[in-house]
Amino acid sequence: MFIIHSYSTAILFCIITMLCWGSWANTTKLSSPGWRFELFYWDYAFGILLLSILMAFTLGSSGSSGRSFLQDFHQADNVNLFSAFIGGVVFNLANILLVSAIALAGMAVAFPVGIGIALILGVIVNYSDNPQGNALLLFGGVALIAVAILINAAAYKQVNRGKTTFSAKGLVIAIVAGVLMGFFYKYVAASMATDFDVPEEGKLTPYTALVFFAIGIVASNFLFNGLLMRFPFSGKRLGIRDYFKGSGKDHLIGLLGGVIWHIGMSFNIIASGKAGPAISYGLGQGATIIAAIWGIFIWKEFASASRNTYRNLYLMLLLYIIGIVLIILAKK
Repeated sequence: MFIIHSYSTAILFCIITMLCWGSWANTTKLSSPGWRFELFYWDYAFGILLLSILMAFTLGSSGSSGRSFLQDFHQADNVNLFSAFIGGVVFNLANILLVSAIALAGMAVAFPVGIGIALILGVIVNYSDNPQGNALLLFGGVALIAVAILINAAAYKQVNRGKTTFSAKGLVIAIVAGVLMGFFYKYVAASMATDFDVPEEGKLTPYTALVFFAIGIVASNFLFNGLLMRFPFSGKRLGIRDYFKGSGKDHLIGLLGGVIWHIGMSFNIIASGKAGPAISYGLGQGATIIAAIWGIFIWKEFASASRNTYRNLYLMLLLYIIGIVLIILAKK
């Protein structure tokens, strides 16, 4: 299977993760005006599963290192397969809530708050399980990002002063999503071998873990997204018939969103073998920077903001960047 062996390559993979995780949600804006995110999300989940299977039979089954996908699957312990599956279930619940928050509060807000919280919790949880890197630099970077989250929340409050109460609802959902998102990665990491070149018996290679992670997403989608369609945070109830009314373009855009996100997830998991789960996850969640840039400069979600608010937003981005640099240096 394909494995990376240098820290610099691992960092490059994490930067690609950052770009993918910070950009996939833009595909929701390319769908038809009446195409609700609950319907979009079905194709998004299918896109993740399709890419995970494709990667398992290509990158995960080529080369002389490690084990091929089918060989790895046949020797895997059920507890590790289940751990990767649970990672997908936890992620799916968190991500559905995050997408709901994006719809209610906007990308420039939901991503910094939700993913920022996920970053802090995720780094702490994954570092506790597998302490790799300089703790001072790693958690110093996380602390700067925590300050950036508070600045962003203050900017959001300023720009939405006097408007509807949907802002508070979106923020609360983003916070809950962030807490859940901080825990999903540890289940996937726990299922995998510590040495990808010579994986332990019963443990999974990254590609097998990703397939069962994706299965967890799709399987749980029938529960979580099914409930959300029946009891939506906003708008009328939806049924399965509404999904089949979508155009080919709408379905393809949803698949594209899932593929973009899962390219980031796959690269991040592959990079974790060299960088360590805490650093790999922490860098990937720098996606907040990318998402905020999209929301501020492309989608103009702060178009009515004051000059002082924009200064705060720029300060938020600066703190995020410095925090990400410190996380990179933690492994050095």
